[in-house]
Amino acid sequence: MTNSPTPIVKERLEVVDALRGFAVFAILLVHCMEHFMYFVYPTNQPEWITLLDKGVHEVIFTLFAGKSYAIFATLFGLTFFIQSHNQQKKGKDFGYRFLWRLVLLVVFAQINALVFPGGDVLMLFVVMGTLLFITRRWSNKAVFITAIILLLQPYEWIQQIIGTPLYPQINGAYYGQVGEATQHGTLGEFFLTNLWTGQKASLWWAFENGRLWQTGGLFLMGMLAGRTSLFKQTDGNNRFWRNALIVSAVLFAPLFKLSQMMSGSYAGVALDMWQKFAFTVVLIASFVQLYWSVKPFERTCKPLLSYGRMSLTNYLSQSYIGALIFMPFGLNLAPVLGNTLSLFVGLAMFVLQVWFSNWWLRSHRIGPLEGIWHKWTWMGVAKYQKK
Repeated sequence: MTNSPTPIVKERLEVVDALRGFAVFAILLVHCMEHFMYFVYPTNQPEWITLLDKGVHEVIFTLFAGKSYAIFATLFGLTFFIQSHNQQKKGKDFGYRFLWRLVLLVVFAQINALVFPGGDVLMLFVVMGTLLFITRRWSNKAVFITAIILLLQPYEWIQQIIGTPLYPQINGAYYGQVGEATQHGTLGEFFLTNLWTGQKASLWWAFENGRLWQTGGLFLMGMLAGRTSLFKQTDGNNRFWRNALIVSAVLFAPLFKLSQMMSGSYAGVALDMWQKFAFTVVLIASFVQLYWSVKPFERTCKPLLSYGRMSLTNYLSQSYIGALIFMPFGLNLAPVLGNTLSLFVGLAMFVLQVWFSNWWLRSHRIGPLEGIWHKWTWMGVAKYQKK
């Protein structure tokens, strides 16, 4: 007897796997151009390369920075619904098992943070994931209202109205310590600083820059997308995504302009989160529509299927590969790789990870880290059921 429930494989949605793969791929490109939070770049290169690097940076960050993570977060909420719904059909409450699953995610977050200066998004997912547990039995209306409140960024607007911070900004000091340990510390100091100070820096940055609240809202939106089956191909869902694309595209430009005009203020932080959310909807809606209706696009996205099914494995492994390439304790190529060359490094890493994903999934149902997470999530269940 296996030690975990058998998932309902035939209900798996290909477009979700491909979209998740796209999100992890986009995160990889952004992280490579950031040198995995080691912000050291060439200082003496031809002017044309400098201009090319600037253009590449603008394109990649405009398209993906703050949006790729948002897609990932939305699908985290969707995955929670799928797992919870599967257990609900068996008459079981997945909620407390999900809390244990979040505890296990802390382990993966720390494994990733070990080589990722400044912490990583997985610990933020742990913190805000508790919101999915709290709201799992709420009505769709209550969940939607809560999501909208979080996405509106009330904390930032309160600070804007009263004209003073409710809490002093402290993430900069933590990031300073992380940067010092990365560039000048020993390997042991680098690891220890990342595991503690880096995670604090990341969480405080998320709190102070709107991402904490946005993540909670995205989780709830993902759960609602699951409840309403928005990723199943139907005429109604086609219309929904088409309308979502139009509305979000129309809203993006004025929100982007307003966020630039209000840059540096608390309102600017909220508006920046709004314009990124609007563009995230543009990306999701465009991807879903193209995947459902344009066969060449669907075929082109085939590599993303395996990549998305192994999203945790690929997300963590890209941090370790990137650290070995860019960091001082590895090849230390950050000082010689500008944005353009770093982009090509990211593309090469993607090809390598896709190859590994395809190879692994030929003989396994899920990725190696996904398998560990699944097994540990359900440890003891079969033994208990047998008794």
